Amino acid sequence: MANNKSAKKRIEIAERNRLINKSYKSTVRTLTKKTLESCKNFKKNPNDDNKNLVNISLNKTFSLIDKAVKKNVLHKNNGANKKSKINKIVKTTLTTI
Repeated sequence: MANNKSAKKRIEIAERNRLINKSYKSTVRTLTKKTLESCKNFKKNPNDDNKNLVNISLNKTFSLIDKAVKKNVLHKNNGANKKSKINKIVKTTLTTI
């Protein structure tokens, strides 16, 4: 355990940052799953409403990934890889139908 005041403060700050980072990463995973789910729905029932849902969820996911990269929660290459994988799936879904 920390013996001085500054070390105790650093432990508190590290814990606070860990929880914030955990929140960002969890939300990125959740939005990714929602985007992939909306892609499945579009494959089953291709119409304009489902296509709009795919695009909206894709935009939200990309936005959150960019924010996480900006705040150094994710490395920029990690964020780019996540965006690339999601975009590849969405593009194949939208163009095959």
